[in-house]
Amino acid sequence: MGESLEAEAMASSRLLEIPVSIAPTDAIRALREIGESRGWEMRRIQESRMVHRWAIIVPISRQARVLGLIVEGGEAAGLSIRSWSYVPGSAGRLSTVSFEIPRRMEMESWIALLREWSDSLPRCPWKWSFGERSMIGYFLPEYRRSRVLFQGEGINIDNWEGIESVE
Repeated sequence: MGESLEAEAMASSRLLEIPVSIAPTDAIRALREIGESRGWEMRRIQESRMVHRWAIIVPISRQARVLGLIVEGGEAAGLSIRSWSYVPGSAGRLSTVSFEIPRRMEMESWIALLREWSDSLPRCPWKWSFGERSMIGYFLPEYRRSRVLFQGEGINIDNWEGIESVE
């Protein structure tokens, strides 16, 4: 009986990991501000995560500090965000945001929340500058994967309407 309850709990949400060009603190702050404006109950979390860095031809495993926020009350109860940053090569940081989305929040409400979250960021989360790409690795698959994942979630990647575009 315990196994079926665990399977049901696991199926009640989905995980979405997206490489982003923003700092982990900006990602968490944006969702916290949205939650505070809507009166959601939230709590912060700190974890660690294993990441891999390439040194010449050998991968080296390291721990990355993960910042997170879990929504415990309100219309988005069960939603969580985790974000971390690491150095994949010899220089430059690559950040990732992971959303755990409750199944009952799917479709229009999730798309609206993700759009509001991305628009409240200090810069476009799926675009890196030429200098950043050159430092991290110009042809990494994460750049394209970021655009594809945002577009797959219903975000118009051709027209970002965030803080940066208003100025």
